[in-house]
Amino acid sequence: MIRLIITLLFVILFLVLGLPVMGVEWIVTKINKHAGDMAALRTVQWAFKVCLFLSGVKADIRGLENLPTDPEKPALLVGNHNGFYDVMLMYTLFPERTGFIAKKEFKKVPLLNLWMMMLYCLFLDRKDTKQGLKTILTAIEHIKQGISIFVFPEGTRSKDGKMQEFKAGAFKIATKTGCPIIPVVMSGTADIFENHLPFIKSGPVVVTIGEPIDVNSLDKDEKKHISDYTHKIMEDMLVINNEALEDKKG
Repeated sequence: MIRLIITLLFVILFLVLGLPVMGVEWIVTKINKHAGDMAALRTVQWAFKVCLFLSGVKADIRGLENLPTDPEKPALLVGNHNGFYDVMLMYTLFPERTGFIAKKEFKKVPLLNLWMMMLYCLFLDRKDTKQGLKTILTAIEHIKQGISIFVFPEGTRSKDGKMQEFKAGAFKIATKTGCPIIPVVMSGTADIFENHLPFIKSGPVVVTIGEPIDVNSLDKDEKKHISDYTHKIMEDMLVINNEALEDKKG
């Protein structure tokens, strides 16, 4: 319980005391948009690294070299979803601007929603098809502007660590722009929080960032079923990831 209280106190302090910082970064974006965006990203990365430290997360990160580092070459990052720490962990790793597609409920969280919008996060209403399409179209525009997008195509977090079926809609971001798809698998994140609510428990986490999938090089059938194609690659990655996690648990 001590870890939870300390981590929550830090998050609240950051959201409140970070307001002036956010204001300065907003002004910087008016002068140099990329510089201001990167300043906001680095600020949030610092805050999340502190949260991970306070939570006792011991992360083994593999394949960092596969993350997009060129603002002219953004990507669609696709991850499996186990819990809150998926986003927190991934955000500490991005070399360049990257926005998440999050559920619409986060848009109602004061202060947090402002940071999310600064980082180009988009809010998806899973029950409204029309609004969902608008979110995907906005994500496509972000890609065209050099901003990578991270999605959890399962649509909700897994309760047992196994990947659920992928929803195909998000993959239009890649097929419509030609950007690469980067598969990301995470193991152990639910063991930090979700598996023993309301406590935060220190433990190992393994993240593997796979090699980019060149959508333009796929054949017609693979491209047509790109969600299934990516799911199979990530299933194979997850098996290896889970084995690595078990080795770390000893």
